[in-house]
Amino acid sequence: MSDVTQVITPHQKLWSVDFREIWRYRDLIALFVKRNIVVQYKQTILGPLWYIIQPLLTVIMNMVVFGGIAKMSTDGLPQAVFYMAGNVCWFYFADCLNQTSSTFRTNQAMFGKVYFPRLVVPIATVISNLLRFGIQIGLFVALYLYFFFNGADIHLGFLIVDLPVAVPVIVNIVFVFVFVLVFVFVLVLMLAGLGLGFGILVSSMTTKYRDLSILFTFIVQLWMYATPIVYPISTVPEGTLRTLIMINPMSSVIEAFKYITLGQGYFSWLYLAYSFTFMVVLLVLGIVIFNKVQRSFMDTV
Repeated sequence: MSDVTQVITPHQKLWSVDFREIWRYRDLIALFVKRNIVVQYKQTILGPLWYIIQPLLTVIMNMVVFGGIAKMSTDGLPQAVFYMAGNVCWFYFADCLNQTSSTFRTNQAMFGKVYFPRLVVPIATVISNLLRFGIQIGLFVALYLYFFFNGADIHLGFLIVDLPVAVPVIVNIVFVFVFVLVFVFVLVLMLAGLGLGFGILVSSMTTKYRDLSILFTFIVQLWMYATPIVYPISTVPEGTLRTLIMINPMSSVIEAFKYITLGQGYFSWLYLAYSFTFMVVLLVLGIVIFNKVQRSFMDTV
């Protein structure tokens, strides 16, 4: 009789996450990432070109409806690059949220046959969406450079850093550029965390109540308009309405991204700290409910 090399036992604590176990399944995560990328546009004519076509069409529609017909302000920024900045962030967040929100329903057959940490699937989804995000960021950079070299008033939010006078200008520029990259990286982590947290929370609730998925789809559509994507927060009157919009954890992240890349936007360390705290609490709550549901979800799906 062979020796037992691994014993699979249920988690004793709902909030516990065995990161070492997830790391041992990193090859499985890589396989899921590859599957997600290949399956998404399998048997399509244009394939990955949809990564570029979708944001371009969305930006054009925004320019026609909100910029042309509604005459909404963009804080003096070129409409194309303003709308692209907001849409790039929202698309990544919405993709992570929508795809992870169906984790249990779309993988129930596989979950019922073989054991592996269930969090592997939503984590792989968040990682695979980085490919689309990276391509769309490249499109944003291309638009940015086009308008910048054509004299548009766009610039990085932090142009000057108080370094010693003896430090060469080129060092200052490199320092600022690195700071911007690190800052954007942190914002992307916040987008991923918020998308993952909301996604696993909704996925856990919809295993028993399927009609919640229909309601949630509608809520996400409304949520987009409650986020300063097609309008700057500066156009919202100060008071209760602006506070309500900034309570939305996505608002400060998108406004910070616009500020750091375009030089315009409502930048607030306080609201960013709020969004980060909201993300952490949301992830903990999502993991607790996710761990609870995964124990018995096969009886309800």
